[in-house]
Amino acid sequence: MKNKRKSSTLLLLSAILVCGLLLWHLFSTGTLWFNMPLKSRYPVRGVDASHYQGQMNWERIAEQGITFAFLKATEGSGTVDDCFAENWKNARAAGLYVGAYHFFSFDSSAATQADNYCSVVPDDEDALPPVIDLEYYRSENLPDADAVRTNLRILLARMRGVYGKKPIIYTTKQCWEAYLKDTDFDYTLWIRSIFSAPSHSFSPDWTFWQYNPRGMLDGYSGGDVLIDLNVFRGTAEDFRQFAGYTVQP
Repeated sequence: MKNKRKSSTLLLLSAILVCGLLLWHLFSTGTLWFNMPLKSRYPVRGVDASHYQGQMNWERIAEQGITFAFLKATEGSGTVDDCFAENWKNARAAGLYVGAYHFFSFDSSAATQADNYCSVVPDDEDALPPVIDLEYYRSENLPDADAVRTNLRILLARMRGVYGKKPIIYTTKQCWEAYLKDTDFDYTLWIRSIFSAPSHSFSPDWTFWQYNPRGMLDGYSGGDVLIDLNVFRGTAEDFRQFAGYTVQP
């Protein structure tokens, strides 16, 4: 009897271990994620990508139900993504709605950051609005809120002036609470929320949601096997109206 109980316990522990390893594999490869937004509720899907994904086959990406792509263009005052120009050209040729994002630096001036972005990103009328990626990249000495807000105002105004569209800010809950909450900034909100669906505790006024930073699609090689997945808040018609409305009269 003891041997039977021992065998049953070992089988149970083995089953738990196998299930745990399987779940770990599914999460680590992006096959299964904490958030899996229903396509019936969020039919408009997109990616954000950079040189980290390597060579992109944008036609293949588009075939997998992807409608839009935000591409890394610049970072700080002097960095340009090596794959931006090629990605911009090819993603647009594949019929995707395309926008470009700038990784905001807490360590350089907003004026030179704006110069960097505007010198690289084309002023195409049918492109999605410019994007500021606002997130922490260091854990010590968090940047002063007033200084960050001052630089954001400069960057937002410059982008809107050059491209004629209300910019998008991509951010985390922590950065939103530290720098954006209760401000009068005029921007479209794109939030990163990977463990739960967006809620009113973040902001009720979000438009884009990055729900999975470890997604997997076919259509890219030579770099990271994972890619960021996003949704638009609304229907396909809502998105078409958004994409058209972003151009100022």
